[in-house]
Amino acid sequence: MSYDESQPAPRRRFGLNPLTLTVATLVPAAVVGVLVWQGLGGSGDDGGNAAAATASASPTGRSGTLLGDGVPGDAEPGGSGPASPGATDPAKGPLAGKVVVIDPGHNTRNHLHTAEINKQVQIGPTSKECDTTGTATNAGYAEAAFTLDVSHRLRDLLKKEGATVTLTQDDDRPFGPCVDERARIGNRAKADAVVSVHADGSAVGNRGFHVILPGLVKGGGADTTPIVGPSRDLGEHIAGRFAAVTGSAPSNYIGDGTGLDVRKDLGGLNLSTVPKVFVECGNMRDPKDAALLTSADWRQKAARGLAEGISGFLAP
Repeated sequence: MSYDESQPAPRRRFGLNPLTLTVATLVPAAVVGVLVWQGLGGSGDDGGNAAAATASASPTGRSGTLLGDGVPGDAEPGGSGPASPGATDPAKGPLAGKVVVIDPGHNTRNHLHTAEINKQVQIGPTSKECDTTGTATNAGYAEAAFTLDVSHRLRDLLKKEGATVTLTQDDDRPFGPCVDERARIGNRAKADAVVSVHADGSAVGNRGFHVILPGLVKGGGADTTPIVGPSRDLGEHIAGRFAAVTGSAPSNYIGDGTGLDVRKDLGGLNLSTVPKVFVECGNMRDPKDAALLTSADWRQKAARGLAEGISGFLAP
């Protein structure tokens, strides 16, 4: 219950007992006043002041508490708690004013909509299927679940740095979106950077991460000329920080040890008008890489490596 301190405190109301009434009829008015005061134990003003003190001590808003991880919490849902000591105001962070679009690869329900995701869409001079189901570890951990988890972690890190962050999908649609729509989402947002999060499904023994960069593609509504250079810059920043933070080596089967690969057959890159890369964080079909990809601690490192690479590109 909230208290409005601008209103006067209510006076306490007391009833008169029979003894008081009897005395009042037998003694002068002055004596009556004394007896009534004694019978009631004090003046109404004291009670009113006590009520006012109670109202003053009561909160006029919700008070927050610091949770175990230092995040402000509230006694009631929706309340606003105090800022964590030393917390940085995102509006003043190094990425304030920057727009980042994160594209979690595939969709956890794509396998239920094979007809829809197999539909061909234009990706420039050629066409390709709308989307795919993605790969999985031998134990069944789906790439789509991995990409969404890392994307959530990455989003949170970037927002703390002040960036405006949009996801192309947040497990909030039955399938997709199709690869051409994923590109349009980044374009419409006028993103300063777009990162599509993936994991590979290659042979056992093939290990490590690689970053896919757009090649030069023209035709069919595609023209990557303006983004080839900036996208390579973004990819190099991400590759460097991803290796440093996760401890993972660049791919031993793609990119000749550079961790970089150029492709012209991915609609998400071909149709982009803003700097964009794909990141294959590891090989889900290799047991050693799979052990990393299924570790929550490692996924947090992966998200941090991506975030630091993006930040280095946007705020050098």
